[in-house]
Amino acid sequence: MSSKMLPCPSGSESGRESPGDSRVPPYFYNLRPYQLEIATAVMDSIRKKRGLTFSVEISRQGGKNELSARLEHYLLTIKIGGKDTLVKCSPTFNPQTLISMRRLMDLLKESYSQRLSKESGHIVRLGDARAVFLSADESSNVVGNTASLLLEIDEAQDVSKEKFTRDFKPMGAAYNVTTALYGTTWDDFSLLEEVKQTNLELERKDGVKRHFRYDWQEVARYNPHYLAYVEGERQRLGECHPLFMTQYRLLPVHGGGGFLSVQQRSQLQGEHARMRHREQGKLYVAGIDIAGEAEEEANAFLQVAKPRQDSTVMTIGELDFSACDEIRKQPAIRIVEHYWWNGKKHTELYARMVDILRNVWHCRSIVVDATGMGQPVSSFLKGALGSKVSPFTFTEKSKSELGFNLLAAVNSGRLKMYAGDGSPEYQEFWEEIEKAKSQYRPSQTMNFYVDPSQGHDDFLMSLALVVETASGYSPREARGR
Repeated sequence: MSSKMLPCPSGSESGRESPGDSRVPPYFYNLRPYQLEIATAVMDSIRKKRGLTFSVEISRQGGKNELSARLEHYLLTIKIGGKDTLVKCSPTFNPQTLISMRRLMDLLKESYSQRLSKESGHIVRLGDARAVFLSADESSNVVGNTASLLLEIDEAQDVSKEKFTRDFKPMGAAYNVTTALYGTTWDDFSLLEEVKQTNLELERKDGVKRHFRYDWQEVARYNPHYLAYVEGERQRLGECHPLFMTQYRLLPVHGGGGFLSVQQRSQLQGEHARMRHREQGKLYVAGIDIAGEAEEEANAFLQVAKPRQDSTVMTIGELDFSACDEIRKQPAIRIVEHYWWNGKKHTELYARMVDILRNVWHCRSIVVDATGMGQPVSSFLKGALGSKVSPFTFTEKSKSELGFNLLAAVNSGRLKMYAGDGSPEYQEFWEEIEKAKSQYRPSQTMNFYVDPSQGHDDFLMSLALVVETASGYSPREARGR
């Protein structure tokens, strides 16, 4: 998309509907055209008691929550004297449900503070009309609530299909209630994606629009600040980064594929030579993946179970702040050396690792795998090298963030591997990179790994830990003594 703003098709200069437009209810003033299109369709279904189910995909921070709050505001206002109820659920009560409640309360306080009240910590009441806010967490007990005005599912890509079908959808049965599911896309198996595909099929049959999709380029037509921000994210993450694809381009990811594409592997390949020791004036960091020795890793959900002859891998990276990216000021990272110890006991490696990190490379920052058997190793290194050492514990969430950061570094061209030297380390590194797979999970999390039946992922994890340690190092520190 061009960096120039496209002309607004209607309304004011910002693309918002003008208060002078008699077709627009006052409650929907200031909505952008794409928001107004959704609001009009939802209200038409409610007024005509059609009981339609809508799926709404709007780019992250594109205004879906504002739209939802204004719909709720309008419905409670016109039903202020009736005992009607709308129900809205979010994947979590705190913070998502509480944020939705606060947003609606703020809107209603502007005109109806005298008749506005809050009940039981999760109900907003305006006169006799109510908005009930619930958690869609698997453990939440929500059965017994009834929706007579509208049923809303926020961040529907993170809500369990079983929970929605079993507990929430029946809430509108008595009134053939209209249902709206909001969110951004994720993978092929989410609730939002399933409803979307059903809606698209129904649209082909009867021509009634049920699915609404507005990616970042549509939102940016009406907000130049948004355009600048997302352009920055595109540069930082890369066009094909899973988060950019799903949150802004609204394209689902496909799980089970390769972690790095052929193009991304090409970007990772550098032209600089491998090094055996530091150069004066250069800054070096390290990422260390610790072998599991004879233990079998218990974290099966991470798919990092390791066989007995696991390896400890230390990756040395050179940071170049003169080649910072312009968005987050992160340095370029050149992988300059690998140390690969296969089948060695940790106690045999302590003195060697300390000597390499302190005397050979003078590493300024070191991130060490502190999961399971890695914990005593990281503690020893921290005791020997001090605050330069940061332990990293692999959890589902932390590993997901590690993978996303690694992808961002590759996509932006900041991360480069040394040129081929025919060494076993070079060959093992690229074998793991080529075999690495990705798996996408709910709540915008991912896993990356090498299937244990196909080999190891020690070099892959060590590489990701180098990116982690680089992300916590600032140019100011780099220009220190």
